[in-house]
Amino acid sequence: MDITLAKTFLAIIELGNFAKAADQLYVTQSTISTRIKQLEDLLGQTLFIRTKSGTTLTPAGAQFRPFAEKIVQTWEQARQEVALPTAFEARLSVGVQFTLWERLMVKWLPWIKKAVPDYAILADVGSSEWLMQQLVNGLLDLVITYTPQNRSGLVVEKLMEERLVLVSDSTRAFGPSDKDYIFVDWGPEYKMDHACEFPARDMAPVTTNYGPLALQYLLTNGGSAYLPMRMVRPFLEDGRLELIEKAPVFARAVYSVFMENDDSTRFEKALEGLHHVASLEEE
Repeated sequence: MDITLAKTFLAIIELGNFAKAADQLYVTQSTISTRIKQLEDLLGQTLFIRTKSGTTLTPAGAQFRPFAEKIVQTWEQARQEVALPTAFEARLSVGVQFTLWERLMVKWLPWIKKAVPDYAILADVGSSEWLMQQLVNGLLDLVITYTPQNRSGLVVEKLMEERLVLVSDSTRAFGPSDKDYIFVDWGPEYKMDHACEFPARDMAPVTTNYGPLALQYLLTNGGSAYLPMRMVRPFLEDGRLELIEKAPVFARAVYSVFMENDDSTRFEKALEGLHHVASLEEE
């Protein structure tokens, strides 16, 4: 079976209709329809029910879905393994959500190179939604994210819990009531917790969903923001930032996500190192 047919099938499921799948795969909608017709002819079953509001899987389509995911994953793994340099025995493709790269990943990757020297590492950074799709499609072996998606065939493990602390360049002016406060959007749960702690706050002059940007802005222009302790620890130690100890502290969990059948010795060793580095970051 042409691997493209399986990828097209999965894209329609993910996006909800043929038109969006065509946009993502950079082909026409008629091409998408032709591919699905070919796939249905091969299987002898109708896979989708098409309506004005989108598409839904038939019972046969639902049965085929895990096989399609496995087909794509196996193909991508085979394609990348064959291309490995002779110095390596296997490849580990890791996807990391924005903000988690700093410190956590920078410490873990050298650990892998030392502990599993024949592991070739491919590291990518992106949004949680994009990374999870790459994982399902077999393009990534492991995703590290704040917001995992629970799907069949995936293992979701809590990796660490970050402490979001309020830091400032001054102990005299800080927090949501200050004109130089930077609001970092750490996700829906954080926004709810933040609103409960600071119900009367006005809209911040600067808002971002990227922690490193908030940190650089804070170091350059001054102000205050809620940032992960692991990210700001060096700047607290050298005195460039101050920890506002009386301010509320928010918790945010970090998860590792991988396919449930990925149980190779190398992969287990890499996970062991990831948990070790994450435990050090929590201290």
